[in-house]
Amino acid sequence: MGRTQGPDWLERLDGFLVRRQPGLVAFRRDLHMHPEASFQEFRTTERILHQLETVGLTAVRLPKGTGAICDIGSGKGPIVALRADIDALRLTDEKSVPYRSTNLGVCHACGHDVHTTAVLGAGLFLSGLADEGLLPGTVRLVFQPAEETLGGALDVVASGGLAGVQRIFGLHCEPKYEVGQVGLRDGAITGAYDRVRVHIGGMSASGRHPDLIFALAKIITELPAALSRRIDPRSSLSLVWGTLKALPTDGLLPDSGIAEGTVRCFDEAARRRAPGIIEELVRSVASAYDIEASLKYIHGIPPTVNESNSVGNFRDAAQLVLGENKIFTAPQSLGGDDFGVYLQEVPGAYARLGVRAPGQSDYDLHQGIFDVDERSISVGVRLLAVAALMALSQLSLTG
Repeated sequence: MGRTQGPDWLERLDGFLVRRQPGLVAFRRDLHMHPEASFQEFRTTERILHQLETVGLTAVRLPKGTGAICDIGSGKGPIVALRADIDALRLTDEKSVPYRSTNLGVCHACGHDVHTTAVLGAGLFLSGLADEGLLPGTVRLVFQPAEETLGGALDVVASGGLAGVQRIFGLHCEPKYEVGQVGLRDGAITGAYDRVRVHIGGMSASGRHPDLIFALAKIITELPAALSRRIDPRSSLSLVWGTLKALPTDGLLPDSGIAEGTVRCFDEAARRRAPGIIEELVRSVASAYDIEASLKYIHGIPPTVNESNSVGNFRDAAQLVLGENKIFTAPQSLGGDDFGVYLQEVPGAYARLGVRAPGQSDYDLHQGIFDVDERSISVGVRLLAVAALMALSQLSLTG
């Protein structure tokens, strides 16, 4: 890592966190108290911009007015990006803490306030190195809106947010890991997320079709199993129904039915095959009962597929700041994250950041009681800052 390597550099990072940790915790709590839903993150964006301006950094808002991009460095050499998602969930905060959400029905129950604070902290530290000419390239901070509605990453890409970027890194809170632990994985770590809507209808000679409900039942029970036999099981492609409707208008036979669900998988090739196979299966079942059927397939987000060199940067960073015994192989999750959109454009890695206090019972994301051990903020800062420096150094040598 050239001039940034060695005890002197690590002491700089330690000293930075000693000075900045209280302020970073306060910043995270402020975001937690004032959560904002997707594409409504105006206050959050203002708070981020203010923090960046305090060290002389200038950020550019994204076109819809929420989210921002900020480059650190001279603009010369390789560019790596650090991504934070800044939106909150539409969920009631059920915790009894001083920083409980003040925005009724919205809360940071997925840890995006921690992600944002960790990227901000890494950026502030790297800015100090850049001021001294110690940053071997450029680091781009991406404060992305609307991850929860799966649209923000597409907007970042469309606005040129990845222009010139050669690697990108992101963290996600993982309460199954204790604070100070990290989960890494080569290849797919989260799944693709698409939606399907099947509509059936049709009349028999005497009026409404008596087999319509039976046909709908066949579709919802037979499609998932048939699909699993048509696709390589290693892709973990699954179809899960979420909504079923077949309501008559007069209390007798229905004249139409609807089934809605999600398709998830780890393999992009399998994902591309899924719409055609599902449509074929739907029509096959429907035709057996003389029922008309139509399929609407809505593409959402791709799987998040980590690139090995970028995972290596995270691993080297974790070994340096945490130790080998704190690094785990993260399991795959069919839960989606639009970080996968970035990884279709540039190489990168997405890691699981431990946030559970030692001895605390296991818990999960997307709950009103969700909270973190705030020591995880400094761990996130360390991992992101060091991974960025590792990547810049590596790219400088090979490019």
